[in-house]
Amino acid sequence: MCCHLLHLNIVSVVINQQKANLSYLTAENQQLITNRNILERETEELRSVTDNLNWTLKVILTFNTFPVNDFCPNKSCQPCQTGWHLFQEKCYLFYNEKSPWKTWQDSQTYCKNTAADLVVVDTLHEQEFISNHTEFYYDKFHGYWLGLHEKQNNWVWVDGRNDTLRYWLKDQIGDRGPCALVIPGRNSTASWDPEGCIMQNKFICERDVLIRSN
Repeated sequence: MCCHLLHLNIVSVVINQQKANLSYLTAENQQLITNRNILERETEELRSVTDNLNWTLKVILTFNTFPVNDFCPNKSCQPCQTGWHLFQEKCYLFYNEKSPWKTWQDSQTYCKNTAADLVVVDTLHEQEFISNHTEFYYDKFHGYWLGLHEKQNNWVWVDGRNDTLRYWLKDQIGDRGPCALVIPGRNSTASWDPEGCIMQNKFICERDVLIRSN
């Protein structure tokens, strides 16, 4: 009887020890899972920071001379330089200088000299943004040059893509030409006008933001 009780006590001690070991291992395993999740999150954050830094470097390298003071006044950098407007991950310059304005090609050259291009419209939201930032000037025939021109009977953006939006005016207001204007004050989905490329107009430049939001 005594031996039997002793055996039971030993078994009980062993079971309790195994339970304690199991509890310890379970806690250790949970801690490892927590540490792994933290490491994965930190790795993803580091990857995001690296991607954003690479993006910023890519934008900086598009400039012949990067205008630090325009982008980083008071040593605090911003997505767009002074005088440009931010929309999503793009910066826009609405050229609103007084006459003389510029031909389509001179407008594109001006944009290129600022590490940008004439604007390429990708979505209705972008078109609405543009419409909200253009204003009537001079007469109903004048507007803002877009980065859209006719090439071999197709309307092509300056990045090489064919236009699929076709936000043309319902009624043409001038002589038809191979370069596209957006006419201020018109319906967003019916405001583009095909004009002669040597006509002098205001224009819109577009480039990537310097700093992306996370």
